[in-house]
Amino acid sequence: MIAVLLIILTVLAPWAGAQELDAASAEALAATLRMLTDPSQRAGAIAGNADARAMDQKIRGLAGSDQLTEEIYGLAAQIFDDLSRSQSGDVGKMIGALEQGQKDPATFAAMLSPSTLARLRELATKISDQRK
Repeated sequence: MIAVLLIILTVLAPWAGAQELDAASAEALAATLRMLTDPSQRAGAIAGNADARAMDQKIRGLAGSDQLTEEIYGLAAQIFDDLSRSQSGDVGKMIGALEQGQKDPATFAAMLSPSTLARLRELATKISDQRK
């Protein structure tokens, strides 16, 4: 599950150029979080990117329902927020953390807040239960 969320962030999340959460970085973060959580904004981002369209189809297949799809994107937004804050908005560090997380999801998960980890576990259980 964490690997899928890392790919979502890599494909869909636009990167702010600042090294810390100054006003411009904070606005870029807010715009990214809105895009991940607002289906109409997300649809626009997906429509213009073939990789994002393919990833969205995988997410929908994994989720199995519109409700769980929205929960996955909501969790991706929460992870992006955690990542941005833990790396002080440093884009290079954020990209490095995402790349490392694709190789070692457990280490990446350790960077997440307790509330994000709890939400991740809850969503993984929902998806697992739906497949039974």
